[in-house]
Amino acid sequence: MEKIIAIANQKGGVGKTTSAINLAASLAVLEYRTLIIDADPQANTTSGLNFNPDSKEKDTLYEVLIGERKVEEVIKPTGLDHLDIITSHINLVGAEIEMLEIPGRENVLRTALTDIRGKYDYIIVDCAPSLGLITINALTAADSVIIPVQPEYFPLEGLGKLLNTINIVRTRLNPALTIEGFLFTMYDSRLRLHNQVVEEVKNYYPDMVFKTMVTKNVKLSEAPSYGKPAILYDARSAGADNYLNLAREIIKKNESWQKEQR
Repeated sequence: MEKIIAIANQKGGVGKTTSAINLAASLAVLEYRTLIIDADPQANTTSGLNFNPDSKEKDTLYEVLIGERKVEEVIKPTGLDHLDIITSHINLVGAEIEMLEIPGRENVLRTALTDIRGKYDYIIVDCAPSLGLITINALTAADSVIIPVQPEYFPLEGLGKLLNTINIVRTRLNPALTIEGFLFTMYDSRLRLHNQVVEEVKNYYPDMVFKTMVTKNVKLSEAPSYGKPAILYDARSAGADNYLNLAREIIKKNESWQKEQR
């Protein structure tokens, strides 16, 4: 049974899309069948994996959410073995309005994904930097959430709001939803502030912080402009290594979860 992991934070610029792309690619390199879903109208995951976000083809997440296409009809291979994608489009901005008339609108994505049960080991959903209906759909469909956090104080301010939203989703829509972990991104061990923030979050959430931290890395920033994850752009880079370690950490953590689901 696959595990569906949403990557969410309503604060922009914290490495959410970078984490989605590189975690999914790392899982694929480790030979786990992986699907990445771009649930952000900005479509950065789409372009970051070398797909055209302005394509006129009606084969994106938008068409799935409004009921025009089935999930299996819009899945595309990325060119990396074991990694497929459902792309996004700017039209996704309007999907929230169009979905308002759909009964059970918070469950549209979860219902759609039942058609591909068992095809993947991991499904990674890159959420928009907002807490709108599409993000709620992602959280309702997910088994767990990864929350990327930049180790500075402004990005911490929105954590309470996000955790409150997760609790609401858990209470009303998806009781099984858990927090996979907080992932520190753009971390620089030389900076006193970064170390203080890491310690503060660990004190508040002692069992919820990933051991892996993603360090500041130029290759991670360059890779999307070439339409590649870091592991294909420069496999020896620190960024590629960080996300491989994160993938291994998640796989190890979820071995017991997979057994419980069987």
